[in-house]
Amino acid sequence: MAPKAAKGAKTEPAPPPAGAKPQEDKKDDKEPLEKPQKLVQPKHEVGTRKGCRRYRWELKDSNKEFWLLGHAEIKILSLGCLIAAMILLSSLSVHPILTLIITMEISIFSFFIMLYSFAVHRYIPFILWPISDLFNDLFACAFLVGAVVFAVRSRRSMHLHYLLAVILIGVAGVFALIDMCLQRNNFRGKRAKKHRLISPPGKEKEPQQGKGPEPAKPPEPAKGKK
Repeated sequence: MAPKAAKGAKTEPAPPPAGAKPQEDKKDDKEPLEKPQKLVQPKHEVGTRKGCRRYRWELKDSNKEFWLLGHAEIKILSLGCLIAAMILLSSLSVHPILTLIITMEISIFSFFIMLYSFAVHRYIPFILWPISDLFNDLFACAFLVGAVVFAVRSRRSMHLHYLLAVILIGVAGVFALIDMCLQRNNFRGKRAKKHRLISPPGKEKEPQQGKGPEPAKPPEPAKGKK
């Protein structure tokens, strides 16, 4: 008979059968699943917004910029002056060129107001809208001042409504000049510094490590005279 095992001796577990897979720790099914974290979008940039979320952000940011910089107030005042001048001149017989200039400027100012109010310019990036608006203010000021000069010279005696309309056209031209001065806020920080060269970051030449100074070349032997 085989001798009995000594008391207190530890019995070794039997080896697993061949081909058996090691036991894996079973996770508790009741463990709560991790919720996917929402991507935090920056407040002052578009980020990865798409669709309606992007349009809402563009609409809010465009109107904020349009009203806080003073462009909206100036353009609305210019538009109001031109509409009032058009109403006053509608009851009088005036030269067609005055009606043409006033109608043209009303349509252009209305176009830019709708453009910035509905953030349409944010989806047409291939046009430089600040420069376009700057040139529009410049030409509007020139046309309106020219219309005032033409209206004064074309008549010797002025009706009260005619005089008020001419004054309103001149005021609209002044507002266009003020709006042109406000456009410089869009170009701040974009002027290149003159007479100053700055190397781009990360491309500065550093001394090569591991290479000592180049050995001096031995002097060439002097050639004897023949």
